[in-house]
Formats: sequence, structure tokens, C-alpha cells
Amino acid sequence: MTGSVEQGISQTHGNTHILHFLVRLPQAMETVWPALTSAEGLASWFTAADLEPRLGGAVTLRDIGSGSITAWDVERVAEYTVGTGGRIRFHLERDGDEGSVLRFTHEFQGGEESEPRWRARFERLIGVLQEGP
Repeated sequence: MTGSVEQGISQTHGNTHILHFLVRLPQAMETVWPALTSAEGLASWFTAADLEPRLGGAVTLRDIGSGSITAWDVERVAEYTVGTGGRIRFHLERDGDEGSVLRFTHEFQGGEESEPRWRARFERLIGVLQEGP
């Protein structure tokens, strides 16, 4: 099985935009987790990052903003709230015996992010995970 990015959903409520994606990955949650929650992992497919991996820890995502980790459930949920960059949430679930599903939400103000931009990022994530360490 290869990874896939299912159709993103975009919603707007006033000045708040919300993007949702479902990304299916053939790798186990334990393999995917570091790509979402470590500086090295995030830099490999998303952006350069500096973070303290714990609830309430500081996080900086280059070109997006600085803030804190507002949800942290090891190998399941990581949520970064970063100033004008908004709230970025990664929620992992098991998918069968070996795979995982990433449920992604990005809530932000303004119009800087887009569905195609996140789709491209998730395609890079799939490629990085397929290449392995």
C-alpha cells in the first residue's frame, strides 16, 4: 500500500478558515509520529522547526509563527498554536495492522494557506516516509 491524500475540505466562518485532510499512510503510527513532532521530522517535509515536545512547550515554525504546543498525546495528537499561523493539529489513528491515518486540521485567520499547498506538503511527507531513515 502506498500513501494517499484524500480530498481536503475547506470551510470559512467569518475571517476564520479551516482546512481538513485525511492522509492514509502504510507506516505504523510509531514511524509517522517523529515526522510530525520533531524538528528534524518537520523540516524533512514541512518547514524548519524548533520545539519542546511536550504540552505547553514552545514551538516555532519558520515562515508560519511562534507559539506553544496546545495538545500533546504521544503517538496520537500534536497540536501547535502559532500566532498568526493559527492552530495546526495532527491526529494519528491506526489503520489496519500496519498502517496509520493522519487526520489534519489547520485553523487560521486570513488567506495565507491553501488546500493545494497542504496537499503538496502531505505528498512530500508520503515520499519522506517511503524513503525511510
